[in-house]
Formats: sequence, C-alpha cells, structure tokens
Amino acid sequence: MLDEQAAVLAPRNLSDVEAATLPCAAVTAWHALVTLGAVKAGDTVLVQGTGGVALFALLFAKANGARVIVTSSSDEKLRRAQALGAFASVNYRQNPEWADAVLDLTDGRGVDHVIELGGPRSFEQSLKASARCGQINVIGYLGGKDGTINPLDIFRKQVQVRGIPVGSRESFEAMVRAIEALDLKPVIDRTFNWTEVAAAIHHLESGAHFGKVALVHE
Repeated sequence: MLDEQAAVLAPRNLSDVEAATLPCAAVTAWHALVTLGAVKAGDTVLVQGTGGVALFALLFAKANGARVIVTSSSDEKLRRAQALGAFASVNYRQNPEWADAVLDLTDGRGVDHVIELGGPRSFEQSLKASARCGQINVIGYLGGKDGTINPLDIFRKQVQVRGIPVGSRESFEAMVRAIEALDLKPVIDRTFNWTEVAAAIHHLESGAHFGKVALVHE
C-alpha cells in the first residue's frame, strides 16, 4: 500500500505522461525559485542548460513575471528556449567566460537567481554573473565534480547559496495549483514505450534531448 503522504493529486490540465514529468525535476525548480527564492516580476533568472529542471525553471520564472537567460552549448536548443519565452541566451561553448555576456545582457547588474546545474567549474561563472545579494541554487554537477570555489567571492557579493536536492510536498502541492491555474505545460522531448528503456537512457546520455524523456505503457 502507498501511504497518503507519498502521493499528491496530479494537475487536472495535464495528461498522465505530462504529469509523470513533475516529480523531482519540476518540484525542484519550483522549490528553488518560488518556495525559497520568492522569484517575482522584474527579476532576472539564469538557467543552465535545457534539460528537465532547466526548462521547468524557465516555465516557472516566466509565469512569475521574471526574465530568463538560458545557457547551452547548442545554438539550436537556445533558439528553442527563446521560442519558449527566454529573454536571451548564451552559448557557453563559444563563450567560456559566459558570465561576461550575462553581465552585458543585464547592463552590468547581474542576475537575481541562478539555477546552477553544472557543478564546481560553472559555479565560478555563476557567482560572477550574480547580482549583489543574488541567489544561487546548486542543484546538479553535470559538468563534473572537480573544481575550486573561493568563499571570499561569495562574501564580497553577499550571495545566498543553497543546495536544492528536491522540493517538499508543500512545494509540490503549491506547484500543482499554479500549473492548473495558469494551464502550464511541461516540455516533453520524446516518449518511448516502456519496453524501450535502454533506448531512452541512451537518448538521455547523448545529450540531444530538450526537456523531459518519458516512458509510456501502451
């Protein structure tokens, strides 16, 4: 039996496949930006990449009236992110010191919120791109675990750094209410039959996906 505290009602405006994308990725983005970050209209949010957490962060930031800057190594993915409503984008492969481009886009001010998914190597750039008293939400380490961080840089900018493993049940329920009220839809890159789980994992490993990959039972 499943304990009632281990489940929440799915948004009524989503299909089963769409609702299945919400645990972990969506609630983590919501918890970082909305529950803890209190993102508001006029804020600027930096989102790293175009995977599940990143695109949910784009969705929720836009829903709250914030401007979003997306980074990726793929120009095609950046174009798709801007089609979803991103204010601007930066190709970090073409611009290794991408924080400089972010500062240019914000007239030198920096961003209010960072969805940090890269790890120690990208954290330095995230910190440089942050506004004074900004917030950095550390969620992943897709760029590796090696690297160094100077805590004095955090002190100088008075940046708030949080580790976000996942969101709470309370955050999940608040997110569901918002998804229903605003008719928000997750970005699903591709679906696979549940018997094709190996192919789905290989697709994820390739890095070609834009948004979530789902398994369906037909």
